[in-house]
Amino acid sequence: MFFFFYSTVFSQDQKNIVFLGNSLTAGFGVEPSEAYPSLIQNKIDQAGLNFKIINAGISGETTSGGLRRMDWLLKQKIDVLVLELGANDGLRGIPLNLTKENLQAIITKTKEKYPGTKILIAGMEVPPNMGETYTTTFRKIFPDLAKTNGIERIPFLLEGVADKPDLNLSDGIHPKPEGHKIVAETVWKYLKPILQSVK
Repeated sequence: MFFFFYSTVFSQDQKNIVFLGNSLTAGFGVEPSEAYPSLIQNKIDQAGLNFKIINAGISGETTSGGLRRMDWLLKQKIDVLVLELGANDGLRGIPLNLTKENLQAIITKTKEKYPGTKILIAGMEVPPNMGETYTTTFRKIFPDLAKTNGIERIPFLLEGVADKPDLNLSDGIHPKPEGHKIVAETVWKYLKPILQSVK
């Protein structure tokens, strides 16, 4: 298991931000320095905030895989968790109740181990070919979890990037470097206030 650790400055009281995700977070098809978590680390450093990003994104990851990794990830203090999982569940037609249960279990495990952890969940969409009921139900998972758990939510991670050929690789799914810049701005909009509130 290989994760990228961003930040050039380390100190004893530095806080950890874990980005738990799939290929979007891992930066499939781009250099690690071009992936949105790395771009956000640059913003953190420029803002003088004392946080280190741990990129725990793995291509192909599902919510079940993310849940299986939690015990290992929780061996280190997590001050902020950015939860970006679910898209691969949707693309594979995994039962939505399982997806929601897994995401809830990830949130619960994190809060049980570190009650003070701030969590930001990233909303995702699935293609309409999955059927209207599946698509609509999938979309509701993220706001429902945010409301139930009192956590913050990014309405749609790929806002302004999805379905734009010039911002995505030839597969039409994964952002190019230009797309990652937009994703970073979207995430930063919701993440920055959280970081400023962490004591």
